[in-house]
Amino acid sequence: MKHKLILIGFGVVGQGLTKIIINKKDYLKKEYDFDFEIVAVSDILKGSIANPAGLDPEKLLSLVKKGGKLDEYPEGIKGMDALTTINNVDANIMIELSYTDVKTGEPATSFCKAAFIKGIHVVTSNKGPVSLFYNELKNLATSKNLMLGIEGTVMSGTPVLNTALKSLAGCKISKISGILNGTTNYILSEMEQGNTYEDALKKAQELGYAEADPTGDVEGWDTLAKVIILSNVVMGGNVKIEETDNEGITKITLEDVEKAKAEGARWKLIGETSLKNGQIEAKVAPVKLTLSDPLANVMGATNAITFETDLLGPVTVIGAGAGKSETGYSILTDLLDINRSLKK
Repeated sequence: MKHKLILIGFGVVGQGLTKIIINKKDYLKKEYDFDFEIVAVSDILKGSIANPAGLDPEKLLSLVKKGGKLDEYPEGIKGMDALTTINNVDANIMIELSYTDVKTGEPATSFCKAAFIKGIHVVTSNKGPVSLFYNELKNLATSKNLMLGIEGTVMSGTPVLNTALKSLAGCKISKISGILNGTTNYILSEMEQGNTYEDALKKAQELGYAEADPTGDVEGWDTLAKVIILSNVVMGGNVKIEETDNEGITKITLEDVEKAKAEGARWKLIGETSLKNGQIEAKVAPVKLTLSDPLANVMGATNAITFETDLLGPVTVIGAGAGKSETGYSILTDLLDINRSLKK
């Protein structure tokens, strides 16, 4: 079947995904029998365009690359906001890539609900709705016999959720711990080279790892959102952000880093969730790891996660935690998963 796709949000990830599916269109059709057309794109800054006959993805990318608006696309329905697009365009998959708000989950949560109510599958890399309302969204999707794809919400394209839920199926996972934020890991790695926190943060901003306002990263909120997702999706909990202890790296000094080095250890910002006495306990905090710990040797902006399992022992996955093509790839894996499911 040919899937009709709506893209809500056409920033870095949306454009990254579009480039991937353009380049791999023939391969995806041949190897996975995955065929598609983009029928609508809506972005709060770039405008919107919809065409039931399909849009040319090359033209879409060309428009935004030149700094133009989607409304400048030569033909189609223009001017619809995201909710209007979802409710009025005939499609079977919505790819939700709007901006992330981990305090309210909006507007992405409303977009996801609207799609499910209309009978549309949802794929998203947005941590906001998934960290705050995963169980509610999953239940709504299930009630409509629809799928919710969320692989990209933790460690981008590195297959964390698929590893836990599929590759480790049959194992009991008692604990998950990881380096889930590349910005903080980069800063701590730089501090180990003798740079102060302030200098390391400035360098991270210059390289594009850290935002102008780095609070979400350095205070642990980005890591916390991912820990909540792991707690609820993998561990089967109903953990809330406000119930979880969270501490970032802003109190780690160069002296702390040097002392750890002398002890054969290394500071890392660790997100952790574990099952204890039948209860899920989740937290985010800087942890001084011995160098024998596989997470201790993950440097720079790289992410890593360790699953403690009953049958295999610790299983560690290391990979990119962000990036245009990496996150775009995570969306593609979910699209292929929906495609396989619909063919059964």
